Amino acid sequence: MKKFLSYFLQGLLFFVPLVITLIIFLKLYDYFAGLFSAFGFSSNTILNTVLGLAGTIVFVTLLGLLASSYLFNKLFSLLEERLEQIPLIKHIYSPIKDFTSAFVGSKKRFNKPVLVTTSPNANIQEMGFITQEDLKDFGIQDKVAVYLPYSYSLMGRLIIVPTEQVKPLQKSASEVMKFIVSGGVSDAD
Repeated sequence: MKKFLSYFLQGLLFFVPLVITLIIFLKLYDYFAGLFSAFGFSSNTILNTVLGLAGTIVFVTLLGLLASSYLFNKLFSLLEERLEQIPLIKHIYSPIKDFTSAFVGSKKRFNKPVLVTTSPNANIQEMGFITQEDLKDFGIQDKVAVYLPYSYSLMGRLIIVPTEQVKPLQKSASEVMKFIVSGGVSDAD
């Protein structure tokens, strides 16, 4: 019975991540199939999905190529200014743009991984990323802004802590993010 249980648990370690990954990919496929079926390249939904996804990748890449040109960059900046003046749109567009640019592009903000003492009395520390080192615009001295991502989530929280409670980590930002998001179970490569 002990060997059976051991084999069963070993099988679960292989089966559960595989099934969850498969379910996520099937849900993504269903989403994209529904999204691209409106274009109707053919009567085959698989072909529509593949062509739609490939077309989207090509479109986004071409958009990135255009965005790197001087003329398009100026035009896009003008469009952004207008979007950020529209009352309801600015509260949706601006935070999403800032959050996205924190991960990719030239203005990455999650590139300074740190270990933060969040509860000095209990000696509790958390991993996060310095997002602002100068908070003088807010009237805050000798403190930094640190974003603490949540495990298994796209969410997190921002804390303001004294600089002496922050210690830089000697790992890449991607390794630290992977470790945090996995709940500490992934290996720090």
